[in-house]
Amino acid sequence: MSLRGMKRIRALPLAGLCLSGLALSGQASTLTTANYQIELTDLCAEGNVTCDRVKYEGPSVDTGRKTVLTGSTLHGLCADGVTPCRFQGYVFRDGSVIYRVFASGLFQVVAEDAEILIEESGSWGW
Repeated sequence: MSLRGMKRIRALPLAGLCLSGLALSGQASTLTTANYQIELTDLCAEGNVTCDRVKYEGPSVDTGRKTVLTGSTLHGLCADGVTPCRFQGYVFRDGSVIYRVFASGLFQVVAEDAEILIEESGSWGW
């Protein structure tokens, strides 16, 4: 076997590991902060770069009761300014209130006037 062929064989398991992380469709991820537990479920087909059907289940800012929202993934843009690139997190709207859940573990709730109502960091349970 040539050296070129050996490199190709070694790269295949790594590619499989990378792609397996993208196949989370329908599975829930939970972000836990000091005061909140938020469950997110991606309802789009496997392999989609962006998704506009992500389910948020967590506390309502107004009532403290469990609320269910549908939102989308949040991405930075590639150099062309159009193509979605780096995954940043999720965004959900409840009237004029915006809920943001970032991949870094940051949870923000922002009012229409850009006032930050809640900002907490947490850890993910995949």
